Amino acid sequence: MAFFARIGRLFKGFLGLFVSGIEERNPEALMEAARQEFRDRMAQYNSALARLAGIAERLKMQIKNKSTKAQDLERRVLANHRSGNMELAGSLARELQELKADLTIDTHELTDTEEAYQVNLRQAKVVQKEFEDKVRRLESTLSQVKVKEAQAEAAAALGNVAFKVGDLGDTMKTVEEVLAKRYEMAGGKARVARDLVDVNSLQEKEGERKALEAGALAEFLAAQGMAPPASATPQAAPPPKEMGPAQPQSGS
Repeated sequence: MAFFARIGRLFKGFLGLFVSGIEERNPEALMEAARQEFRDRMAQYNSALARLAGIAERLKMQIKNKSTKAQDLERRVLANHRSGNMELAGSLARELQELKADLTIDTHELTDTEEAYQVNLRQAKVVQKEFEDKVRRLESTLSQVKVKEAQAEAAAALGNVAFKVGDLGDTMKTVEEVLAKRYEMAGGKARVARDLVDVNSLQEKEGERKALEAGALAEFLAAQGMAPPASATPQAAPPPKEMGPAQPQSGS
């Protein structure tokens, strides 16, 4: 028996540790369980309040009926007394006396019941308010805990992957080499393209184009009977110089 008792205690211990671990990892579930438990208890409490309220309403109805009956008995007692029916008047008076005693008891019971109902109603409201305040505090604390846990996780992650710029030396060096090669290639292509262009030929073609345009304009204006502008008249090329020694002028 002692052995099985030890096994049972050990099993309960493991089960307690397991449940505690689950509770620590799921505080939201605990809060929801607390809410449900509070709702269940409040439902029971409200049922008890409803019974108290029902008793009070029943007492009110009894007092009302007995008061009506007491008034009727008073009239009957007076009527029989006037008629000389003393025996019946006495019997009715005794019944009225007992009825009024019951009314006194019912009135005290109603007062006590109403007081108990109001006290328990106030207590229910206070308990509900305290529970709601506590839930709000716990939710605020839970939110703060989650923020701190997130900060701790972020700090741990940064600590595990912390690095310096120097740690990327090989990668950065590779990038520099690739960029240097591309720069050299682009510079070489640009130089080759520049060297292949004949600047003198381009200038000659430009001069030829301008001369043709000026000639076309002069021809058009001449056809229209208009004198070409001075800037549009093609200038005569200077006469070529004769080679050899200069000839002496005659008539000297």
